[in-house]
Amino acid sequence: MKFLIILAFKNLTRYKRRTLITCSAIAFGLMLFLLFDSLIIGMQKESERNLRDYETGYLRLYANDYYAQRLSRPLDIAIEQPDVLVQTLADAGYRASKRVVFLADMILSSSDFGEDGNMNVEVTAVDFPQDFKVFSFKNTLMEGRFPSPNANEVVIGSWFAQDIGAKVGYTISLVTRGNGGFYQVMDLQIVGILNCPNPNVNRSLLMMDYRTADYYLALDGSATEIDVALSSLADLEHAAKQIQLLAPDCTLMTWKELASDYFAFAAADEGSADLMLVIVFIITVVGISNTMLMAVQERFRELGMMRALGMRDGSLYLAFLLEAGGIGLIGSVAGMLLASFFNVFLVTYGLDFSFLMRSMDMGYRVSGIMKGVWSFKSYLLTLLTGMFLPMLIAYFPTRRALRLNIPDCLHHQ
Repeated sequence: MKFLIILAFKNLTRYKRRTLITCSAIAFGLMLFLLFDSLIIGMQKESERNLRDYETGYLRLYANDYYAQRLSRPLDIAIEQPDVLVQTLADAGYRASKRVVFLADMILSSSDFGEDGNMNVEVTAVDFPQDFKVFSFKNTLMEGRFPSPNANEVVIGSWFAQDIGAKVGYTISLVTRGNGGFYQVMDLQIVGILNCPNPNVNRSLLMMDYRTADYYLALDGSATEIDVALSSLADLEHAAKQIQLLAPDCTLMTWKELASDYFAFAAADEGSADLMLVIVFIITVVGISNTMLMAVQERFRELGMMRALGMRDGSLYLAFLLEAGGIGLIGSVAGMLLASFFNVFLVTYGLDFSFLMRSMDMGYRVSGIMKGVWSFKSYLLTLLTGMFLPMLIAYFPTRRALRLNIPDCLHHQ
């Protein structure tokens, strides 16, 4: 075995240029895969964090039958006495907050916005001090302040403000149906503009004080949902079971169920990473196949001589496979080192894709800077792929050469 390893090493150093070119091709392909994979995993983790922090919380409670009609945001299917349930959850060690979500027609006046207009919006009414315990909006204000209790005030997302030309101090009117079906008009002053890492929130957020909504919409203290926060290390399924016992008359949804659209997108996007890996495989296959085919073709006489001296075909197979594995190992290690060098930048600083996120919805809940991560699993997969795939590919040209008899090998031109 020692002799075969030495022989494979000598063959690598004897054809230095060819070895260098092939290793470079493998290293480049694997580097691209690792960097691409780093960004994809990083965006997925950031998206999931931003989903929980700004959209869904970890768990959400609805009144029974509400979820089936959630698209119309009904106010008559609501959780009665939500404050009691929030306190019950607090006593059990869970941070929770009530919310009311309703649909409205937003009217813009020419006095503030330069022209009259209207658009359909979704409005979220919250108890801000309590809501800050569940969601991470407290430090997202880029201008102004949050609404005061019982005040006709509202905060909006930064991209939403840009789209409609809104500024702090402008007034909007909301036309909606209250609890019971009556029409209600609310004149609200924009007192704050916030910017958070979640692009979906920046595009559409319209948030007001719960007490104001309760008064205008005749909610009688009810809420359409109660959101619950957990620590990042908490067991989601275990917490869901405990909270369901505390609220047996409510429908409980986990953040993963609420974000099913995102997970469908993420599952489809994993195909992009798989495609990149396939491309890397193709680069590796072509490079190794070409290298090993040329190596075998040029060394037919050498093969014939070694066979004539009594070297068995199995040992020759192993020698060439070790040579191919050596090329793959060098290429893999080089690719991993190059990827690690560039990935330090991705993990520390990331890449700014805000120009894309602002103009289009890519599905990820990342508003601008996309950072990479360190994935041991990806590096291990890269190393194993880089080593063993070349050995597999090298088997076929070697097998073709060894099918010739010894005299044909010795007389091969």
